[in-house]
Amino acid sequence: MSIIRSTMGALALVLALAIPAAAEIPAVVSSARDESDAAAVIAKFKSKDPGLAKIFAESAGYVVFPTVAKGGLGIGGARGKGYVYQHRRLVGRSTLTQLTIGLQAGGQAYSEVIFFKDDPALENFKRGHLKLDAQASAVALTERASADLAYRNGVAIVTMAEGGLMYEASVGGQKLSFHPIAKAA
Repeated sequence: MSIIRSTMGALALVLALAIPAAAEIPAVVSSARDESDAAAVIAKFKSKDPGLAKIFAESAGYVVFPTVAKGGLGIGGARGKGYVYQHRRLVGRSTLTQLTIGLQAGGQAYSEVIFFKDDPALENFKRGHLKLDAQASAVALTERASADLAYRNGVAIVTMAEGGLMYEASVGGQKLSFHPIAKAA
């Protein structure tokens, strides 16, 4: 039993130190690469559910996380880097960080899109005031995901599994950052 406690304590310490240390420093990024990474994910989402085309077109903005890696054993975490769009124009980057505690084992990768229904919801995110708690629920991408999409405080989340296997009954939340893209001089 003490081996399990020691292992869990070490994992918790590593996650506690690694997540803040890995926070990205704003930098000038290549818009062309950002556009192609995000465009590929957007195309996959629209292909799986054509109804999402209307959601993308009508939302004030959205964040596209091409890959979020998640893993855990008792204590877990997830991390992904994404691209922020305002009225379909790339305006910044985002980092998603998640810490969970509970019954969980395994690892998985998924894509995630966070939609902002209106400008106030998007501005709230850009100011760093958006933290997705355990009450925020994501809709798994299916052929009818757009029909089931519900906004909570102006925010809706859709995810699509990429691979892996994870059993999870845990509690946690997602923390998101926003870094504007430097304008070319």
